[in-house]
Amino acid sequence: MAYFPFIAELAEWRVLIVGGGGTALGKARRLADYGAALTVVAPEVLPELASLPGITVLRRRFSPEDLLEDWFFVIAATDDGPLNREISEGCRGRRIPVNVVDTPEACDFFFPSLVRRGPLSIGISTGGASPTAAIQIRRGVEAMLPDCLGDILLWLGELRPEIRAQTDGEEPRKRIYQKLYARAVALGRPLSREETETLIREVKDA
Repeated sequence: MAYFPFIAELAEWRVLIVGGGGTALGKARRLADYGAALTVVAPEVLPELASLPGITVLRRRFSPEDLLEDWFFVIAATDDGPLNREISEGCRGRRIPVNVVDTPEACDFFFPSLVRRGPLSIGISTGGASPTAAIQIRRGVEAMLPDCLGDILLWLGELRPEIRAQTDGEEPRKRIYQKLYARAVALGRPLSREETETLIREVKDA
């Protein structure tokens, strides 16, 4: 069965990670990049994990009472299989989405292999069937994307209110966005103010 790719705003949502080793660090770094409010529970925690900005570290063993709090989701990232299963069962009993590292059948969701360029995020998942294949596909996607794409997307986002105010109708706006994007990618950079205004006039007059 295929898994639906759900794109979510994580800023300030509370996430619990059980485990303090390298696997937990990898998950935490990816989530911290998206602004999640992370709490780590583990007797021993890597210094790199504990030093992530804004993270809360509880240096103790996991307790079932930890699941009584309001978590957006939970990650079981320990090297203790029975404990990971206990966490999964506890989360499912409370309808908290859970990810258990390297145990697909205990997961409610998977971490995709991510491609990021500024505001662009592309998640690639094989539904747990082959993380290695997902990584190879990600590398192929990364090779297809121009290095300047993040800057171009931020620039287009800044232009949206202006274009909406100046242009009536969805179809003319769509043509403008398409032309601006294509021209910027061809040039390898956002357009200058003069270039932008000239292109918009050309589309309107066409």
